[in-house]
This record gives sequence, C-alpha cells and structure tokens, in this order.
Amino acid sequence: MRYRSMKRLSALFTGLFIAVFSLSAQEGYVPYIPAEELPNLVNCLPAPPDTGSVTFAHDIVRYMWGKEQRHNPERLAIAYLDAIWSIDTTLAIFSKPFGLEISKEKTPEIYELMTRGMTTVQQICVRPKAHYFRMRPFARFHEPSILPEDDSWLATEGSYPSGHTVRGWTTALLLAEINPAAAEALFARAWEYGESRVIAGCHWQSDVDASRPASSIGYAILQTCPAFRAQMARAQAEFRRKTKR
Repeated sequence: MRYRSMKRLSALFTGLFIAVFSLSAQEGYVPYIPAEELPNLVNCLPAPPDTGSVTFAHDIVRYMWGKEQRHNPERLAIAYLDAIWSIDTTLAIFSKPFGLEISKEKTPEIYELMTRGMTTVQQICVRPKAHYFRMRPFARFHEPSILPEDDSWLATEGSYPSGHTVRGWTTALLLAEINPAAAEALFARAWEYGESRVIAGCHWQSDVDASRPASSIGYAILQTCPAFRAQMARAQAEFRRKTKR
C-alpha cells in the first residue's frame, strides 16, 4: 500500500513540474523536444545518497564549506547573481566568457537557439525531482538559504538534481558549440555557477555533481533534433558575422 501511495505521489509531483515547464513554454520559450521524449534520469543516473552514507557525509561537509564562502563578499555576490532564475540573466552572465553580448535584439539567432535549447534540456529535471523529492540543505538544517524569501517555495520542490546547475552547464555546452575558442572560460563559469548553489544552501554537492552529466544527457538528445541543428547553423553564422571570424 505504501509503495502504491508513493508512486501516486511521484506521479502527482511529476504532473505539477511538467505544468510549470509548460508555463515557461507559453512565455515564448518553446522546447525543441517535449519533456516526455527526453531520457528518464531515474533510470540512468544514481539515486541521491542515503543519509547514512559516506557520500552524504561529504554533502554535509560541503554545506559547511558553502556557509564559509558566504563570508567572502565577492563570492557571495556571485552566488546571489547566479540564483536569479531568469534565462536573460543567465545569458548576461555567460555573455562575458562567450565574448559577445547575447540578446533578442542584438543576436536574434543565438538568442533563439539559447532560449529554446536551454528550455529543452531543463525539462530533464522533471522526473528525478518528482521521484526522489529530496529535501534541500537549508530545510534539513532548519537554516535560511542566502535568499530566505524563496525558501518556502523551494522547499516544495525536490533538490535532486539542481535545475540551476543544469541550466548553467547547458548554457556552456550550447555556447561552446557556437564559439569553441571560448570553451575553457565558459565551462569554468558554468562550474562556478553550480557551486553557487552549494554556497546558497539550496543544493547538496551531490545534487550539483549529478546535474552536469544530466545536462550532457539532455544535450546529446538535443543534437538529434533537425530544427535544433538548423538553428545552430544560423547561430554559428551570426556569431561569425558579429565577430568577423
């Protein structure tokens, strides 16, 4: 009976998360591939660590590390910036290592690729978040995150994997395909972007670690979409025009 109840609860949360991503699509960011056609991470990535495991002990150590990082004003400011859940903000963050300002007005082809590509891969978080519904660090320790005004709604969403980290890593993957020369700077920033979630107290280190391969899995499937491949070609051509490369 308990197993059936958990399955029903998981299905309910999955439906709610899909509804949230559908709302994102209605705002204009239409995914190249629907959520149900992406791989189910529950079947291809390990479950989050048990609370009695060595890995979870490491999660706790890293949570404490994150709290120490908050004493560094510069690093804390980066974590605050990285916490903003906005595709335009993420693109602004990654424009610097990319080497070109990305916007709907100035780089429409790149912007189209990024918004749709990021929205597509982001959906891969839906099933594992609902299935595991892992408690977030700040909730487990009854402490506020760096953005306490968000804690109440964040606590209603599973911690594993980290949606922010998936977004950041996907951004680097997409932009590195457009401008391979910027790959080192892009992935360094994407790594920092994920670590910001540990500093924020919103994710365990193991959430962040699982999110990078999760993003890569979604990105691999994205490569099979003809519409994506066509838009990537247009985005690469736009980049060459803008940078005279």
